[in-house]
Amino acid sequence: MKTTIKFVQTGALALSLMASAVMAKVSPEEAAQLGTTLTPIGALKAGNASGSIPAWAGGLPATAGTVDSKGFLSDPFAAEKPLFVITAATVAQHKDKLTAGQLALFERYPSTYKIPVYPTHRSAALPADIYPVIKASAVKTEQVDGGNGLSGFADTRYYAFPVPQSGIEVLWNHLTRYRGGNINRLATRVQPQANGDFSMVQLEDEISYPRELPGLDKQKAENILFYFIQRVTGPARLAGNVLLVHETIDQVKSPRDAWLYNAGQRRVRRAPQVAYDGPATAADGLATSDNYDMFNGAPDRYTWELVGKKELYIPYNSYRLDSPSLKYADILQAGHINQDLTRYELHRVWEVVAKVKPGQRHIYSTRHMYFDEDTWQLAEVDHYDGRGQLWRVGEGHAQQYYHKQVPGYTAEVLYDLQSGRYSVLGLKNEEKRSIEFGAVASASNYTPAALRQAGVR
Repeated sequence: MKTTIKFVQTGALALSLMASAVMAKVSPEEAAQLGTTLTPIGALKAGNASGSIPAWAGGLPATAGTVDSKGFLSDPFAAEKPLFVITAATVAQHKDKLTAGQLALFERYPSTYKIPVYPTHRSAALPADIYPVIKASAVKTEQVDGGNGLSGFADTRYYAFPVPQSGIEVLWNHLTRYRGGNINRLATRVQPQANGDFSMVQLEDEISYPRELPGLDKQKAENILFYFIQRVTGPARLAGNVLLVHETIDQVKSPRDAWLYNAGQRRVRRAPQVAYDGPATAADGLATSDNYDMFNGAPDRYTWELVGKKELYIPYNSYRLDSPSLKYADILQAGHINQDLTRYELHRVWEVVAKVKPGQRHIYSTRHMYFDEDTWQLAEVDHYDGRGQLWRVGEGHAQQYYHKQVPGYTAEVLYDLQSGRYSVLGLKNEEKRSIEFGAVASASNYTPAALRQAGVR
C-alpha cells in the first residue's frame, strides 16, 4: 500500500484517488501538470526509483522504423533480447509484479506458459494537436449520473479525465482514448480447440467519430461516442453478416443502438443483445460483447473502485507478434498463444476493481482491471464468475503505431481457465493490409437503411 500511495502523491492527486466518489472537473492548476510533472496524456513523467521504468521522453518518433507496402511496421527493438524469462519454476520470484490471472496461467499451463521480460520503453505518443485537446478536456469534462455519462465533453471528445480522481474516470479514459481518427481494419477472430486446432473468422471493422464525419448533425450526434460497423467476410457460412452500432456516451439515458443484417435471411433486425454480457460475434461463447476492446460499453452495472497504481509486467511493444512474416499457425497453439513471440515490459498501471452492483446482473461478478498509465489502454483484466472464482484472463498485446502516432492493440487474448480454450481478436499477420488510420467515411454509411447494402452476399 505504501508504494501505491507514493505513486498517487507524486502525481499530486493525493489520497482522493483512493476513493470512488464522484468528483468534478479539475482546476486549471491541476490541469497544468499535464506536460510538466505529468505527460500530456496524464501519466507520471518521471521514471521509477530503480530506473527499471525510465522517464517518458516523448515516445517513439514517427520515423522510428519503416512501413511496408501493406502498412505493417518494422520492430524498432528487434535487436533486443529478454532480460529474463519467467517460467513456472521462477514465477514465485516475480509474483509481486504479476496479476492473479497471469499467475493462474502459469498454474494452468506449467510446462508451456512463459513471460519473456524485455527492457522497458515508454513508446506512447500522440499527434501534437491532440495534447491541447486533452488539457481542455481536463477542465471541462464532468461526470453525469454517477459516471454513466459525461458533460462538457462534446468539444473535446478525447480522454475525458486525464487527471482522474476515481475509478470510473480511469475507465472513461480508456473508452475515450484517441485511436487515430476514423479507422478501418481487417482482423480475425479465432477460438482454438483445447488441442490447438483452429479455424479463422475474418472481419472488417470500421470505427468513425462524429468529429470526423463532415455534414453530420452535431445536435443529433451529441451523445454519440462513435459509429461502428463489423462485417464478417469469411468463412463462407458466415460471410455477409453485418453489425451496426451507434455507441452512445450515456447509455443509461440513451442505450446503445445496434442492428444486425443476416445475409441468409436478407433482413435487418434490432440487436439489443449486443451489449453487456451478450455473446460476442463469432466467439464461440468464449467472450461477451463488452469484452471487445478489453472493455467497452456502459459502466452502469458495476461499481468502480480505484485502488491506485502499481508496477506490472504487461504485454508491450508487440511488433514481433504483428509481423507479416508470421503465419497464424505460428502464433496459435494449445492452451495459449505462442509466448515466444510475445514481449512484456515493466510499466506502471492504474488498478481498478469493478464489482456488480446489488440488483444488477452480469456473468462477470468482478473485473480486476489494469490500465497502462501511458496510453490508458487496458493491459490486463481478470474476470471472476458469480462464485467469486477466477474464470477468464484478458491480455491486451499493445504496440505504438508510430507512423501515425497512435497507441493500439496488436491482439486481444481472452483465456478461459475452466475450458482450457481461448479467444483471440485482432490478428492481421496474413491479411492484405494493416490498420488504416484517418479513413474517409460518410455519415450515411452508418444508418439501418444502408446496412443491408453492406452485406457481401
